[in-house]
Amino acid sequence: MGAKIKELLRQGKLVRVMGLGQLCDPKLIALVGQSGFWDAVWFDQEHVGLTVPQIEHAARAARVAGLDSFVRLNATDYAVTMQCLEAGAGGVMAAQVQSARATQDVVRWSKFHPDGLRGVNGTGADGRYGTLPMLDYFARANAETFVAIQIENVEGLEDVERIAAVKHVDVLFIGPADLSQSMGIPGEWQHPRLWAAFERVAAACQANRIHWAILPFNVEFARRCVVLGCRMLSLGIDMWVLQHGLRAFQSEYEGVTL
Repeated sequence: MGAKIKELLRQGKLVRVMGLGQLCDPKLIALVGQSGFWDAVWFDQEHVGLTVPQIEHAARAARVAGLDSFVRLNATDYAVTMQCLEAGAGGVMAAQVQSARATQDVVRWSKFHPDGLRGVNGTGADGRYGTLPMLDYFARANAETFVAIQIENVEGLEDVERIAAVKHVDVLFIGPADLSQSMGIPGEWQHPRLWAAFERVAAACQANRIHWAILPFNVEFARRCVVLGCRMLSLGIDMWVLQHGLRAFQSEYEGVTL
C-alpha cells in the first residue's frame, strides 16, 4: 500500500515518484521498478480518465515491482476515493483542493474509524480479497494509506496553514503549472511570487510536521525545492520519459547519414 512512502518520509529521506497516465501500462511500471531509482508511481485519473480496472492492474504491477502507488483522483468524491483504494492503490492525491473543509472530506473518505468513515467492503485488493479479518483490515488500511492534497490554486494557497493542520494528511503536493496560472503568472517558473508561494507551503508543512512535494521542471528547480525542505519529487511523467528517450536516440544517431 503506501507504507514505503510514509516510512521514507518519516525518516526524512527524499522520495522519488513518477506519474503515469497516457502510457499507464504494467510493463512500463515493471521497467520503472527494475531501474531501482523510483520509490513509487502515481496514476493520473484526473487528466487521463483511467478506469478502476486499469488502476487495479497498474497497482498490482507496482506491488510486484516493489513500488508504492497512489492515484491522482478524477474528482474529489467519496465513491472515486473508495474505488481507487479498493483497486489496490496505496493512497490518493486529491486535485484542485481549495480549503481545509475539502481536505477533511478526503481524509474521511480515505480512512476507517476512528480516523475517518470510509465505506466498508474488504473484498478488494486492499483487503486481500476478503481474507483479512475486519479489524486487521481497518488497522492496516489506516496505518498505510497515503493521503496527498494538491495545492494548485490561490484559494488552496490562502488556506494552506489550515489544510496542513488536517490530521492524517501526509503530503501537500504543489502543482506549479496550475498554481502559477491561478496566480496570474502562468509558466513563469522563476517568478518571486511563485517561489514565495512555495515557501508558504513549506512553512505550513514544517509547522505541522508533514511533508511537501512538487513536480519539478528541471534539475535546478528540483534542487532549489529540496533546499526549501521538499522531500518528494515527481520525476517525470510517462510522456516526458518517452520524449526524453526519443530525443536521446535522435541526438545519438542523427550523425549517421549517407
